[in-house]
Amino acid sequence: MTPTWAVTAVNTQGISAQNKGEHPMVMVAINSIPALLLSAVKNAFIIYCSSAFVLPILSVFQERRIWKSNLLPSLSPLGHLKVFLFNVMWMGGTLVGGLLLLPKFVLGKFLGFDCQYEAHVVERMTGNICCLSFICPKVEIRGKENLPPEDGSSPAPVFVANHASQVDLGVVYFLGRRFKWISKDSVRYLPGVGLIMTLSQHVFIVRTGKNKKSVSNLYEQSNKAIQSGLPMFFFPQGTRRMADRLPFKDGAYRVALENESQIIPVSIEIPLTCWNSLYPLCLLWGGSVDNVVLTVHKPIQAKKGMDKEDLKKKTYDTIFSVIPLIGEEVKEFKKRK
Repeated sequence: MTPTWAVTAVNTQGISAQNKGEHPMVMVAINSIPALLLSAVKNAFIIYCSSAFVLPILSVFQERRIWKSNLLPSLSPLGHLKVFLFNVMWMGGTLVGGLLLLPKFVLGKFLGFDCQYEAHVVERMTGNICCLSFICPKVEIRGKENLPPEDGSSPAPVFVANHASQVDLGVVYFLGRRFKWISKDSVRYLPGVGLIMTLSQHVFIVRTGKNKKSVSNLYEQSNKAIQSGLPMFFFPQGTRRMADRLPFKDGAYRVALENESQIIPVSIEIPLTCWNSLYPLCLLWGGSVDNVVLTVHKPIQAKKGMDKEDLKKKTYDTIFSVIPLIGEEVKEFKKRK
């Protein structure tokens, strides 16, 4: 049985609301808004974090498409699993790091500082761990003496590399240099990855439709980074290909010429066994693993007035000079089998 005082309290509230010209149900609805908002934010956060275990499935299909060429060994079931786990770790690691840095990022908006360096450290650590966990026990770096010093001098260099696989995004952090990426705008919405790239203030561009403003922002932000002493890293092919050597686009060279920066060509050689190998399990019985090889070539000084097409050809030939032709790689792979 409901106590008399409780009924009186409810009636009193109803009468009070009516005296003010407000319906009691309206008051209840208004009072519940904060709780509804909090619940919506909580659910959105749970969905966002959970997607770090779902969206890697899309990454598997993207990587699978790269390896479907007749010149390449197709991904095995184990290869599919490793691609999935690689991306789960990549998204999960950057998600945790990004969330830890988020308070500093928000506070910095009011106090005039940022967390770009800390975000880069998260990217580097996550990339290193992903590669060492699923790809190979060591990333070999040749020509390390050609790396420019990381002294913040202006103009900063422009790194240019071939783009073959998702693996590229992790192994380049073994160079031990801080830089900014150029990335398509949709990456911004990936769990963890998009957050950490936003905190690092990488450059996002819209690739489709009317994107003049986006392209203009690309050059504006790239020039700003170069002049502040922070290198830019470009994959001038624009997309990933293992079996095809796509031509280089103009963006990196326009930035280098405009700022008279050094161009640092980097060759990324991904072994054909990178996904399908039994690594890291094979280490238990002393099995051999093909390592990823990064070759840093001698810098090419860009000067205003130089021919852009000549620069593109020179860096293209330099980068692919140490990467075996895919046909030859396949023959060698089949011999080992």
